[in-house]
Amino acid sequence: MKSAKSFLLTFFALLTLPLTAHAQFTVFDPTNYANALDEFAQLKQTYTTALQTRDQIISTYNLAFQMSRMPQNLAQRYKSDFSQWTNLNAPNTYGNTSAWIDALNLGSPALATSAYNSAVIQPQSYPTDALTGLDASSQAIVRNQYASSELGQASLTSSLSTVGAVRSASEAFSQKLQNLEADTYSTSPDQQTEMAVLGKINAATLLQIHSQQDTNQILAASVAQQALQEKQRLDEQNRLINQAVYFHQNFPTTMQQVAGGVSTSIHAISLSPNGK
Repeated sequence: MKSAKSFLLTFFALLTLPLTAHAQFTVFDPTNYANALDEFAQLKQTYTTALQTRDQIISTYNLAFQMSRMPQNLAQRYKSDFSQWTNLNAPNTYGNTSAWIDALNLGSPALATSAYNSAVIQPQSYPTDALTGLDASSQAIVRNQYASSELGQASLTSSLSTVGAVRSASEAFSQKLQNLEADTYSTSPDQQTEMAVLGKINAATLLQIHSQQDTNQILAASVAQQALQEKQRLDEQNRLINQAVYFHQNFPTTMQQVAGGVSTSIHAISLSPNGK
């Protein structure tokens, strides 16, 4: 009886042995394990890259934020006031001054011409018959003087128109400079972005170019006036040279005529009491 019981126990143990062994051991796949390691390495690299990118973004943002902030005392340290163009004023006792003042304050060819006509003595036309009755040298001198007067009118009216135009535009130009100055010293982040700063640099360059253009126009008007003065100086110098040349060319003949006239007069004078 005891042996039968032992046999049954051994039989059931053998029946359950494969099931127990199957439940305790797992089949190992090295390929899946290698893929899992690769995926883990990739995830680790992605995480590291994400951290580096985050740090770069934070650093860039901090730099941009720092660059967008202006020093609070920049305007107090560097802002300066400059002289402004002012309109001219003058008495108008006889009514011929206001046109000149208007030309200097407003500037236009018409105002400049009106100023010249009202405030400058106008030359009268030289009589044609009187001019043709002069010798060639005298005619050249008269024509030369008229040319100097007409060139002087052109130079003077151009200078009045140029200076008046610059003075007239000075108020608007000054306002633009004030706007640019206010934006430059502004502590607002909107005014300190890269594009805002580049825009202000371009605006400042354009204002400088326009200002230089006005300066060049004034210098050109001044040079034209100097050229007229040089012409007048050369005219006077050449006139003196021509007079000297004429004197040397005609001195002997003139002296002979004078001497002959004196001799004739002396011989014509009678010292005799009878007039003979």
